[in-house]
Amino acid sequence: MASFNIDGIKLRVPGHCLTPPLIRGLESGHYEWNEKSALKRHLERGDRVLELGAGAGYLSILSAQRIGGENVVSVEASPAMLDVLRKNLDSNGARDVDLRHGAVVADRYAGETVRFRVSEAFWASSLAGEATGDNVVEVPALRLTDLLEEVQPTVVVMDVEGAELELCERDWPACVRLLIMEIHTRQYGPTKVKAMFDALSRAGFTYMPWGTRGEVVTLQRVLPAPE
Repeated sequence: MASFNIDGIKLRVPGHCLTPPLIRGLESGHYEWNEKSALKRHLERGDRVLELGAGAGYLSILSAQRIGGENVVSVEASPAMLDVLRKNLDSNGARDVDLRHGAVVADRYAGETVRFRVSEAFWASSLAGEATGDNVVEVPALRLTDLLEEVQPTVVVMDVEGAELELCERDWPACVRLLIMEIHTRQYGPTKVKAMFDALSRAGFTYMPWGTRGEVVTLQRVLPAPE
């Protein structure tokens, strides 16, 4: 287990998860740099954060430090990361963060569990689809509408490794004022990227340059949610 310190946040990451680019990012402080910048710029007292795809917990810890752990819900699908994630939260004063195990799915998904591919590089784990192998496991299926209705977040941070399009094409509740997401364009052509942004535009979201860089996109609500 390797240890890193980013702006006073101490993260422990299993050694088998580390690649040279990740090590460089963790050692230089550039790990999750764009998402961190967006949260520092926009997070306000009174916000509630829902993080989808928490990984090692860095952004959930950062959010908890700014608005209190009781106002953060952290969702992670990989069973291999849960113990590490919980320990990172607890050791950084974020014990009150509500940690949920499961993969977020669209409302039309019918099952109670979903097949999930666990990658040694934890940030690359994703829904398995039809893939098979020893690294494919069943995890709880968490419908996004249920999470949004229960948590009532004002800010949603989403890194779900290629499931963004299906989750974006939905009605978003009025409570969500800010969406920070990584869009993984290697998995989407321009037509699907357009469909994603068109759906979010219909829900009243627009591009926010402060916190957007590369594939990390920040969108703010500028219109009331559709009736």
